Amino acid sequence: METKGTFRYANVIVDISHEKVDRTFQYKIKDELTDSLYVGAKVYIPFGKGNKLITGYVMELTNEAEFDVSRMKEIDSLVPEGVSIESRWIRIAAMLKRNYGSTMIAAMKTVLPVKSTVKQVEKRTVHLNIDKETALALCRQFEEKHQKAKARLLAELIDVEILPYAIVTGKLNVSTQTIRGMVQKGIILVETESTYRNPVRFSSQTGIRKVLNEEQQQIFDSFRQDYERGERKKYLLHGVTGSGKTEVYIEMIDYVLSQGKEAIVLIPEIALTYQTLKRFYERFGDVVSVMNSKLSQGERYDQFERAKNGEVKIMIGPRSALFTPFPDLGIIIIDEEHEGSYKSETMPKFHARTVAEWIAKDTNSTLVLGSATPSLESFYEVEQGNMELFRLKSRYAKSNLPDVEVVDLRQELREGNRSIFSRSLAEKIQERLNRKEQIMLFLNRRGYAGFVSCRSCGFVMKCPHCDVSLTDHRNGKLICHYCGYERNQVNLCPECGSKYILGFKAGTQQIEEALHKQFPTAKILRMDADTTKKKDDYERILSAFTNEEADILVGTQMIVKGHDFKKVTLMGILAADLSLSANDYRAAEKTFQLLTQAAGRAGRSGLPGDVVIQTYQPDHYAIQYAKNQDYDGFYQEEIAYRKLAGYPPKAHLLAVLFQAKREEEVKAYAEEMAMRVKKEALSRREQHILVIGPAKATIGKINDVYRQMLYIKNEDYNQLVEMKDLIETTAWQMQTKYSTVTTFFDFDPMSGY
Repeated sequence: METKGTFRYANVIVDISHEKVDRTFQYKIKDELTDSLYVGAKVYIPFGKGNKLITGYVMELTNEAEFDVSRMKEIDSLVPEGVSIESRWIRIAAMLKRNYGSTMIAAMKTVLPVKSTVKQVEKRTVHLNIDKETALALCRQFEEKHQKAKARLLAELIDVEILPYAIVTGKLNVSTQTIRGMVQKGIILVETESTYRNPVRFSSQTGIRKVLNEEQQQIFDSFRQDYERGERKKYLLHGVTGSGKTEVYIEMIDYVLSQGKEAIVLIPEIALTYQTLKRFYERFGDVVSVMNSKLSQGERYDQFERAKNGEVKIMIGPRSALFTPFPDLGIIIIDEEHEGSYKSETMPKFHARTVAEWIAKDTNSTLVLGSATPSLESFYEVEQGNMELFRLKSRYAKSNLPDVEVVDLRQELREGNRSIFSRSLAEKIQERLNRKEQIMLFLNRRGYAGFVSCRSCGFVMKCPHCDVSLTDHRNGKLICHYCGYERNQVNLCPECGSKYILGFKAGTQQIEEALHKQFPTAKILRMDADTTKKKDDYERILSAFTNEEADILVGTQMIVKGHDFKKVTLMGILAADLSLSANDYRAAEKTFQLLTQAAGRAGRSGLPGDVVIQTYQPDHYAIQYAKNQDYDGFYQEEIAYRKLAGYPPKAHLLAVLFQAKREEEVKAYAEEMAMRVKKEALSRREQHILVIGPAKATIGKINDVYRQMLYIKNEDYNQLVEMKDLIETTAWQMQTKYSTVTTFFDFDPMSGY
């Protein structure tokens, strides 16, 4: 969609707020304004019966009149002032609509917070009411008496003196009864105030800083020199797990704030832990705010207003924090930039990394991406010369990376071990229990979608055309959801003839039960979707494990994201090849990232760490490179495959999903649309546009809605955008014939359908 040009009409919004954004008013464009209007422009418009001149924003430019042109008013003039924050929102929304496929209204609602007044609420804080020497002595007494909650609270208050009540009861896991008892003895005070303060608040003690090591200092100096020269670059900070990337971010932010600018820090929701936030608060105090899914709509709006008014200088949060309306943004940092959660799963399906680039360019800001396992997209950008690479090659506190052992489960089976735990892992678990050290067991179920593999030789049933695993359907068929290839289910392994060829069914609950049986004295915590249903379950379990209330933590991928447990010296990775065998071209990349991140949880505080990776495919390159923490080796092998197969980042992929209540209708619609798209692709023969499908989606029916897929591949992203535009136009033309079919677009999809 063009944002300037010879358009006759403009859709204008008067009140830019989430709940009123779908109320647009159409105006005619005067000839003298034709070349100067653009999406996001602030204009004077005659409004209401008295035609009073008010301000509004151009939301869309079009040549289609929505009502009688003779009754339509004209835009009076452009508002002669600089680019406003509101204009930025609208421009970004227009780019979302154009590049990801959605309505302008849906795009606007993505970038705007819900407008809602936050009622004043009572904020309670817990204060230390005795001097620190007395508190230290008392803390030792509590520890000797095994009164862990009291000791934990006191130790924290000795450090920071004031804590929010919600942090004490939630993340520190101290009961209200314990707090009441300590108040009665005069050890602590609980104060209540009505306030609009941050959703999280720590002590006013700020300015705590760690000394950067040589590697970190060199990176910061290079960034500062670029910034001083006015160069706003894109950087990829690639550091091994535990190398101190956060300390580098903090120094960069400190410098940018000293220049009168503001900062956005994106962190995956799952990594927004108490410890992570505390480090930013200790350094910067109340100019930090946080955005997360636990905030009410009103609280989210309040944080955005505080940022707009200059009360907040640093916003930390997941994807939505990207749209913080800072008046003078200076830096955007995306930590763990490889994480799939940065891709929106609702329309418009944007990637935060791409939108951050737009915003950085629009605001003349620096963009920093950080990860121990960068996405192939980001490293490819480095390779193409579009991004500068910084490396942290060693751990911050000089602690060594853990020793990694790969266990071949096929050999374990041949030697009679049918347990979930290999003999090596079981021995190491017992050693840690004897030494009072902690253990994490990670069940890699990410991307699991009913693939079939042989327990005897490790063979996976794959599509001969797409090099992705076939999906096991209940009708006895194995189907590829990229090209539609199918074959009958097998009873014997085609590779070795074994009868042990079947789907994978083990879950965290079975692992917990097996642990209780094999290690009856061990205290075990389990973290998965079932145990984290309530609001504070996630933090409660992590806090309990941090406070050494359990020996073993069993969980899915949520336990491997950025956590720092000082007593963990063993990480066991169970079924490493589950994600490896998912019907997804990113399967090897996701597996390498997960295994590397998981391995990084062990041995982070000076104690030697061990990692055991259990797999049926020990020789797979993703597992071998993860074992050696060799990102460069993995990248070179994986990018060669992507180039050969024409997958991102070498080429781009557009997934188009069609849905309808009637199966015949959605199938006929998908076929008719595919014919139109293939005809257009044929007319652009020199562009080498590849159209695949239509075919039934991985899950062919959800809630009685039938689903069909179409995939389009091309090296040029803009070609796919043009094909998206064609589908949108064709859908408009076909709406009378197919009134109930809906169409959704996903560029470079991060998950299957």
